[in-house]
Amino acid sequence: MSRPLVAIVGRPNVGKSMLFNRLVGQRLSIVEDTPGVTRDRLYAPCEWAGRSFDMVDTGGIEPSTDSEILLFMREQAQIAIDSATVIILVTDIRTGVTAADKDVANMLKRSHKPVVLAVNKADSTGAEDPALYEFYELGLGDPIAVSAVHGHGTGDLLDACLKSFPDAEGDEAEDDCIKVAVIGKPNVGKSSLINRILGEKRLIVSDMAGTTRDAVDTRFENDKGRYMLIDTAGIRRKSKVEERVEKFSVMRAQLAIERADVCLILLDARDGVTDQDTKIAGLAHEAGKASIIVVNKWDLVEKETGTMEKMRKDILRDLSFMSYAPVLFISALTGQRTDRLFELINFANDQSNMRISTGMLNNVLADAQARVQPPTDKGRRLKIYYMTQTGIKPPCFVIFCNSRELFHFSYQRYLENQIRAVFGLEGTPIRIVIRQKGDKE
Repeated sequence: MSRPLVAIVGRPNVGKSMLFNRLVGQRLSIVEDTPGVTRDRLYAPCEWAGRSFDMVDTGGIEPSTDSEILLFMREQAQIAIDSATVIILVTDIRTGVTAADKDVANMLKRSHKPVVLAVNKADSTGAEDPALYEFYELGLGDPIAVSAVHGHGTGDLLDACLKSFPDAEGDEAEDDCIKVAVIGKPNVGKSSLINRILGEKRLIVSDMAGTTRDAVDTRFENDKGRYMLIDTAGIRRKSKVEERVEKFSVMRAQLAIERADVCLILLDARDGVTDQDTKIAGLAHEAGKASIIVVNKWDLVEKETGTMEKMRKDILRDLSFMSYAPVLFISALTGQRTDRLFELINFANDQSNMRISTGMLNNVLADAQARVQPPTDKGRRLKIYYMTQTGIKPPCFVIFCNSRELFHFSYQRYLENQIRAVFGLEGTPIRIVIRQKGDKE
């Protein structure tokens, strides 16, 4: 049985995202005094009274609107409602019951799911605010006064949710899944790719750049394994990051890279590698993440004999620091080659977790030194004593020598290439640390 899911819903700007952050104990959801900031569903694990469950924040529901984005947001909220074990309807004590609140309440009643009514922004302490009684009008039972800012009433709110959970025996332990971050500049098809993989319209897809603002976690399982797909906001050049909200989005995307096991770096086949693509790939490389370069919109490129191979060489030339990353040409729109993604994800993840014995490493080291002698400088020759692996994700190797100064970066690159030639380590960066005799650590 899957973990219980609590969905937070309500009309725009009642404080859903702030309440979500308060309940999960992290600043995951973007909070801004602007309606419509949260657009996609945002998931996070939560724990209360010994029970583990997932919580989902949704975009504000506008029951009647002509706006394309608001219609998308309503569709996303409906999917969350359909998936939820319990629904928290968030209202605002300052505005009282509005027509939109009534419409959302009626929508929830039709779902036949347990609903807990949270009346937010009850920030004062002491006697109960008489305005609370107005919310009985919604017909959802006893309203619970909460303050997302100060945390008042959140314990009562979670207690009410737990009453509708199934027996604890059925809870599934946190599964050991591969976390996959889908990164790239705006409008390269990140959300479209995840929707194609999932086989449903899980994420908002629009030609409007910047549609995805939060990093969104989606669990997925197939015959290849278990995965957590993280769709991130498109990363723009800093000069174009003007809105405060978009600054937060770039930060969330960078945090998504840090959380990921494998990064899918999406490129637009029509543009090739742009400066911004290079910077985004650099973030994944510097973070030491296993990476796959995914060239999307391949169906829109006019092809001749050798077009794919030429583009592959151009990409690896422009992203020369990521020559270890496999390149896959796909179309999220048609599904072309998307079925190969999970083979590559598993492969890159395995390579990133590879451990090599000290004996095998030193055999490679001895052979490499026999082929190409270590460098000398003013009569002093570099002496390499031995090499050992100290970590994974990415694989990290420490080489002990007589002088760090004599260890020229070109010889370090040569040894890295020899390690890759013997052990593969495709799809993952590797780290080499040089230690000289006398180092304390």
